[in-house]
Amino acid sequence: MTKRIAIVDDEPDIVELVSLHLKKAGFQTDSYLDGRSLLKSLDRHRPDMVVLDLMLPDADGFELCKYLRSNKAFSSIPIIMLTAKSDEIDRVLGLELGADDYITKPFSVNELVARVKAVLRRKDHGEDVQRLEIAGRLAIDLEKYEVRVEGRIIELTSTEFKILKFLALNKGRVFTRDQILDHLWGNEKVVVDRTIDVHIRNLREKLAEAAMLIKNIRGVGYKLEE
Repeated sequence: MTKRIAIVDDEPDIVELVSLHLKKAGFQTDSYLDGRSLLKSLDRHRPDMVVLDLMLPDADGFELCKYLRSNKAFSSIPIIMLTAKSDEIDRVLGLELGADDYITKPFSVNELVARVKAVLRRKDHGEDVQRLEIAGRLAIDLEKYEVRVEGRIIELTSTEFKILKFLALNKGRVFTRDQILDHLWGNEKVVVDRTIDVHIRNLREKLAEAAMLIKNIRGVGYKLEE
C-alpha cells in the first residue's frame, strides 16, 4: 500500500517542492499550510508520516509534536521536523519530544526523501509487534509508548523509550554507542557517543528491578537480554 505523507509548512513553495519529490518517489502527499488544518484532517486522512515545520502561523511545531506523541490515536505516526531552526538546543528538544528525525533548512530534497524512506523502514521493522514482554517483568507497548515493570508504569523520556525499544526489538544483539546513535538520529547526530551512557544509566535507574536486562558489554556497547 502506498504510504501517505502529510507536509506541514507555511511556505507554499517548500510544500510544493517536497510534495513533488515525494510523489516521484512513489508516496501520496497531503499538504497543509498551518497546524490547525493538519489536526482537523487527522481523523479523515491519517498519514503514515508527518513532515513538520516548527514555525507555523497558528501553532508551535514543538507543541504539535508533543500533542501527537501524547495522543494514543496518533502517537505511533513518525515525525520528521523540517525547519530553519538550526541551533543544537532546538534539535535536541525536537528529538527529545519524540521526533524521529530533524532536518534543517536549506536542505537537499533528495536527502529528505532518503530520510523519509529510512524512518519508514525503521517503523515497518517493528510494525507487526505492538507489545513486547521480556522476562515476565518488563512490558513495552509500542503503540501507547508505555513501559511497565512488574505491572507498574515507568515514565521515560522519548530518547530513553527509543533506546529501550531498539534494544528490545533486537534482543540479544550487541550494539555500539555509535550504532545506537545512528538508529536514533541518523546523520543528524547532535550528541557525542558517551551521551548514550547517560541515557542508559537513567534508563536503568527507572527500570529498577528490570535494570539487569540491559547489559553493558565492556569495550563494545549494550544489549538487552533475558
